[in-house]
Amino acid sequence: MSAETVDTAAAPRPGSVRVHVRAALRRAAPALALFTAIRLAGAVCTALWAWHTGRHPRNLLGATWDSNWYLSVARYGYGSPTPHHMWPPDPLADLAFFPLYPGLIRGVSTVLPIGALSAGLLLAWTAAAVAAWGIFAVGAHLHGRRAGTFLVALWALLPHAVIESLSYTEPLLTALAAWALYALLTDRPLWAGALAALAGLARPNGLAVAAAVLAVAAVRTWRRGRDGPVPRQGRPLRHYWAAALIAPAGWLGYVLWVGARTGAGPRGYFQVQEIWGSRFDFGRETLRSLKRMVLHDAPLVQHMAAAVLAAALLLLVLLVLDRPPLPLLAYTAVLVAMALGGTGYFPSKPRFLLPAFPLLVPAAVALARARPRAVVLATGSLAVLSLGYGLYLLTMAPEPL
Repeated sequence: MSAETVDTAAAPRPGSVRVHVRAALRRAAPALALFTAIRLAGAVCTALWAWHTGRHPRNLLGATWDSNWYLSVARYGYGSPTPHHMWPPDPLADLAFFPLYPGLIRGVSTVLPIGALSAGLLLAWTAAAVAAWGIFAVGAHLHGRRAGTFLVALWALLPHAVIESLSYTEPLLTALAAWALYALLTDRPLWAGALAALAGLARPNGLAVAAAVLAVAAVRTWRRGRDGPVPRQGRPLRHYWAAALIAPAGWLGYVLWVGARTGAGPRGYFQVQEIWGSRFDFGRETLRSLKRMVLHDAPLVQHMAAAVLAAALLLLVLLVLDRPPLPLLAYTAVLVAMALGGTGYFPSKPRFLLPAFPLLVPAAVALARARPRAVVLATGSLAVLSLGYGLYLLTMAPEPL
């Protein structure tokens, strides 16, 4: 990486936190404007189709599939009777949904004069914008502003990027993960540990953020032990040890709470996941799903899921060859392993990979160096695919997201 490619503006400067935030927002403004324009285009397409079919756009975006479970937890808490239209009808089923997002929905709908559905959308859209900002910060820190902007654009133009506009938890996890990774890259381990703990309360695969913190702390400790006493540079090692203790606390705390709630101890959370058919089998179920898809007719959503998984593996190889910083590699590898190695609903696997934005770093760098004509052709094609397939996923796909 040459000195010219690094965003030197990301280095700390004297002044207040407010000055730093304003300066960071100014640097990220073009990327955030582009992200907003892309997602607004998707929302407009969805709204027009919803009105055409007699549905309300707000319900289509805010009360779809898993969104209903989060809304139920926000309104009534865990263990409330399952509404008749929601599956599975098990009193423990809602414990599979981690508490941060529904807790925020309840808090916002209590403070503001809006209902839980509108609060969920407001939080999801805000989280998506914060995620885009964090993604830009990571990309710009590593490869310059232009690459950071393309990294945000590619994340907004994923085939399944419609998730970024729904009341789902992937935008929230991505926001926490992006800023935790940025904190690690800029030597702020305690911030990274705190954000990782929150990520562990957002989604099961939020554990990937803790893995990044633990990996960095382990390598720092190993290097200190190998090199012996050296002049102190950066944060004290004890800050990384503290971050390593904090990072998994959210995930572990919720898993243990679920175990106490079910009366099954540490196994309780995994029994809840079994209700949904979710467990880690090292990819055997994924391979069986691919085999069934080849041998029998399957809807478009399954073929696209297979294509996204194949692309993710290819992009992971390219990322490894690019020799990224350790926290990005650890975080991304764990996310991909959890998506590929877990059982459950095969068409949802692309959604589980939505927070894995570091996979897009090599492509973003390539676009940053490409000629304008190639950039327009690539991004234009992705926009057509993303907006069209997003509309299909939300309104016509025969299977849930």
